[in-house]
Amino acid sequence: MGRIREFIGECKRVLQVTKRPDKQEFTTIVKISALGIAVIGFIGFIITMIAQFIRGA
Repeated sequence: MGRIREFIGECKRVLQVTKRPDKQEFTTIVKISALGIAVIGFIGFIITMIAQFIRGA
């Protein structure tokens, strides 16, 4: 029972420290996330193209 109370206390402390991002901060996070997804997708596309080229040769 003590571990549960300790966990709940830690959760309350984290929620008190966190804050809601403002519009500029949110927009920056969205742009960076979209860029990361695009880069990972591009890398996957390049790897797939190389694999198809190797298989076809």
